[in-house]
Amino acid sequence: MYINITDSATANNKGSSGALVNYLEKENKVAAQQKPENWFNHLRQDIEPYEVSRSLDSNVTKLCRDDAKFFLINISPSQKELRYLQEQFGEEGVKSHLKAYTEKVMDEYAKNFKRPGINSASDLLWFAKVEHYRYYGHKDKEVLEGTKKRGERKEGEQMHIQVIVSRKDRTNKLKLSPMNTSKGKNAEHSKKLGQFNRVAFKQSGEGLFDQLFGFERNLKDTMAYANILKNANLLQRGQLDRLVHRTTGYPAFQKEAKGLATEIRNDHYKSTDQGNFNIGTLIGGFLEVLFETPFVPGAGEIPDEPAKRKKKKKRQDQGMHL
Repeated sequence: MYINITDSATANNKGSSGALVNYLEKENKVAAQQKPENWFNHLRQDIEPYEVSRSLDSNVTKLCRDDAKFFLINISPSQKELRYLQEQFGEEGVKSHLKAYTEKVMDEYAKNFKRPGINSASDLLWFAKVEHYRYYGHKDKEVLEGTKKRGERKEGEQMHIQVIVSRKDRTNKLKLSPMNTSKGKNAEHSKKLGQFNRVAFKQSGEGLFDQLFGFERNLKDTMAYANILKNANLLQRGQLDRLVHRTTGYPAFQKEAKGLATEIRNDHYKSTDQGNFNIGTLIGGFLEVLFETPFVPGAGEIPDEPAKRKKKKKRQDQGMHL
């Protein structure tokens, strides 16, 4: 599950939402053979484009000219997740279930601000739309290698959801920015904008999908796994390698393994002393997974064995002097 919030630095979200709403109508314009996709939210399933832009553009009280007025959230299930939904609910059922899932994702978006009165999707002003296709862009590997052209439709299942959410809450009183990076360090700033953790929000969307649809996600398919490979230090990558090695071939332990991967990503385990993890029950007994971190120079403690050899050598030297 890929969930992304478009940064105001790369999106034209400081003015009217009309241009974005019009752009997201592209499939309705080019795919005349299929039934047009209406906008939806927690209240309605038949919202017209003009209603979306009008509502968003009028919900900007006390926002300055250079302030972001809205944010775009992309909710993109993987092809594996889409195939699973098709198996569970059929071709027609996938869309309705993804819409219900989107509302719950917006519940998590609201809760993540940790602000009184902002508790669910109903406290936000937001509009979402189903899209069926994706197209190759100039940064895609296939375009760079010349095997595909920019603008060509991508293969496979590509259904996803685009959500536009107002910077202001539904009452047009509170400012809510998911781009706030203070994480509580600046109390006054957090009080005004909310304390939003984008990683936690994306993680909640993944867990929500698994819980809602009974999807069994492997460790290597988790956001925590991908995040560690992309952003973590050598110590954390070593811990992840050990976790993968010790749990491969034990499907029953995948839930615990995913939880441990999240802890690794959060840099919870600082040294090799914190390395023993009980991750489940096997044939009536407990399987203890030794999760000691490989020694990384400068990143952890010195392994015990060299220290023992050094101590033994010292005793031998003392014996010679006697």
